[in-house]
Amino acid sequence: MSLLLPFDSICIFLCAQVLLTWGLQELHANQETIVKISAAGRLMQCSASVDILLLLDGSYSIGKGSFERSKHFAGKLCDALNINPDRVRVGVIQFSSTPQLEFPLDSYLTKQEVKEQIKKIVFKGGSTETGLALKYILRKGFPGGRNSSVPEILIVLSDGKSQGNVAIPAKQLKDRGTTVFAVGVKFPRWEELHTLASEPTEQHVLFAEHVDDAANGLYSTLTSSTVCSAVSPGCKIESHPCERKTLETVKELAGNYMCWKGSKRPNAVHTSLCPFYSWKRVLIKHPARCYRTTCPDPCDSQPCHNGGTCVPEGLERYHCVCPVGFGGDASCAPKLSLECSVDLLFLVDSSSGTTLEGFLRYKAFLKRFIRAVLSKDSPANVGVAQYSNDVQIPIKVGEYKDVLSLMKSVDTMHFSGGGTFTGKALRYVTQHGFKSAPAFADIHDDLPRVVVLLTDSEAQDPVVEAAKYTRGRGLFLIGVGSDFLRAELDDVTGNPKRTVVYSNPQDLFNKIPELQEKICSVDSPQGCQSQSLDLVFALDASAGVGRENFLWLRHFVSSSSLQFNINRDVTQIGLVVYGSRARTAFALDAHVTSSALLQAISQVPFLGGSASTGRALLHIHDDVMTVPKGARPGVSKAVVVITDGSGIEDAVVPAQQLRSNGVSVFLVGIGGVRRDTLLRIAGSPNYLIHVSSYDDLRNYKDFIIERICEEAKRPVNLCKPNPCLNEGVCVLRNGSYRCECRGWEGPHCESRILRGDSSRSPVPPTNFHIQRNPSGLQQFNRAL
Repeated sequence: MSLLLPFDSICIFLCAQVLLTWGLQELHANQETIVKISAAGRLMQCSASVDILLLLDGSYSIGKGSFERSKHFAGKLCDALNINPDRVRVGVIQFSSTPQLEFPLDSYLTKQEVKEQIKKIVFKGGSTETGLALKYILRKGFPGGRNSSVPEILIVLSDGKSQGNVAIPAKQLKDRGTTVFAVGVKFPRWEELHTLASEPTEQHVLFAEHVDDAANGLYSTLTSSTVCSAVSPGCKIESHPCERKTLETVKELAGNYMCWKGSKRPNAVHTSLCPFYSWKRVLIKHPARCYRTTCPDPCDSQPCHNGGTCVPEGLERYHCVCPVGFGGDASCAPKLSLECSVDLLFLVDSSSGTTLEGFLRYKAFLKRFIRAVLSKDSPANVGVAQYSNDVQIPIKVGEYKDVLSLMKSVDTMHFSGGGTFTGKALRYVTQHGFKSAPAFADIHDDLPRVVVLLTDSEAQDPVVEAAKYTRGRGLFLIGVGSDFLRAELDDVTGNPKRTVVYSNPQDLFNKIPELQEKICSVDSPQGCQSQSLDLVFALDASAGVGRENFLWLRHFVSSSSLQFNINRDVTQIGLVVYGSRARTAFALDAHVTSSALLQAISQVPFLGGSASTGRALLHIHDDVMTVPKGARPGVSKAVVVITDGSGIEDAVVPAQQLRSNGVSVFLVGIGGVRRDTLLRIAGSPNYLIHVSSYDDLRNYKDFIIERICEEAKRPVNLCKPNPCLNEGVCVLRNGSYRCECRGWEGPHCESRILRGDSSRSPVPPTNFHIQRNPSGLQQFNRAL
């Protein structure tokens, strides 16, 4: 690819023509000609001492619209000229029936002034008397010009349709030493423009279909003069075939008619057929030879690797727009790295539901992923399987260690079509996907085994049980697919944290960093071992849940509590069970060891009756997440509600009250509960978890705990919930709070002031400061 220089290069050609016309030695003796390239925009400017007169056609044949475009072009030409009293001077004459001097060359001596005056020129209208305008210049000279030692250049912008003769005055002007450029506007008459222009005419007659493109016609006339070729290293001038167009009126034979002619014989009439003609306007193309300057494009060498797009910045510099996963350097080197030691198997959907296009997209995704995250030193072992009716493993795990061979093998995979038997495929790769062949004995059986499912169609066989079978044998499942498959992928992975969905085909490639992160984080989270937290579980113990499912809920709370450091300074856990009424099984500060907590959870009773989630949340707001019941000021607070969806209609307002008091509310919906209903209570998808069954709840434990721990790291408002009792007002100040009491006293307004007890001295407000020790535990210091 070559870079075509912008229109501003016209000045170079003008300067070159000055040199050719007056002679190189004479020009060097009288003035200095400089071609500049600015550092910012690489704008070429002509700085020669030269007088340039613009002759603008303002006749009716041009029209007001084309005249305005001529003015626009004249203004752009000024951008390429170093206009000042000692360098380039510019003047303008408008002609139609008569010539009119718009301003002489010595009137405006800065670029901005000249451009502003050109904008103010008003279209005259009238006939096209080009010859009369040339005679005016012959008689008056260049108005405001300098002496004869300064080159004179005349640029005529016209459609070349003059009412008078132009040949004689044009020749007289050129004989006097004036260089004439003729720029065709609209659909010009080429014969007249060639008559106007200096020799060689192919370099001085310029053309654009309309004035906005006149710049293209101007820089296409650049010649191979030494000045022009020296503008920029590596640039050259080349010719190329082009076409010039004009709208002309042509005569065509339309037919014949019977005509009557006289006869020499008396009483005789002679008849014959006579032709008749029509006239019409047609667009005629004239082959021509044009010239343009080309410079090396910095992107010609294709410096951007791995599918990066090169964007030139001027003649020498460029930058690369890199695909996701690349950009480790300026040339799009990989910036991700799969540094974790895992056995990784991609399971690719090759069924008719995914379609050939989707299968090819997954192959492209695999190749992009491999290029982005794998290297010869990567500890990960990678394989690829594909499935439809049956399962194939064309690339065994760890078979290839070099990236190029692995990518070539991906290329050889073929689309098979057929049914989408995802469940069957999961069972097959569980049994056969990670078996080491003797030639690949370096694959260690003790590495974590990860299966990444790539699918774009719903399974046609039972997939939930198959996924449980896979996970039950120690394999980690990660699902990648379209957004509409999110629910099925969540069932497959057993954990929404291991699901990757994309909104459109191109978005798939943006998920490479996310997938890389999930592959290398397959180990279970360690909970909030050093994060201070007040956590309350609210369990639906109504008849709709049933005794057996309630046991699953108790088991979930027990196993979850093991992920936390239970004591007064780190994590406190409370439990509320509810049916039609809510009951505190134990308060936040009731148990300070894990063993005591587990014993208490095992004794929580099943209630039965109908469910009211709203009453449970209101009970937590009023009687559990309070300072008298063990809640600690300045500590993150969260509530986890687990429900099958019955009796949740009244929970929206109480949930909002808790959030307003700084308590995060997580909602875990089990079974076929409506997502939109749960979302109104949770307030945001970030706080909503949907689980297919009570049995499957255990698979979501890690995800739920991880979300709670993320929330616990957020900044805490010391006055939410309000630590002050008896309508005391909590006031924040400098990282602490104090309670302003009315009729009460004590740090939290907990003691009533007895009337008439004058011996009691007033108690000043108490400031509480919260600090964290190095182990992450919180301490409360009271400063009186």
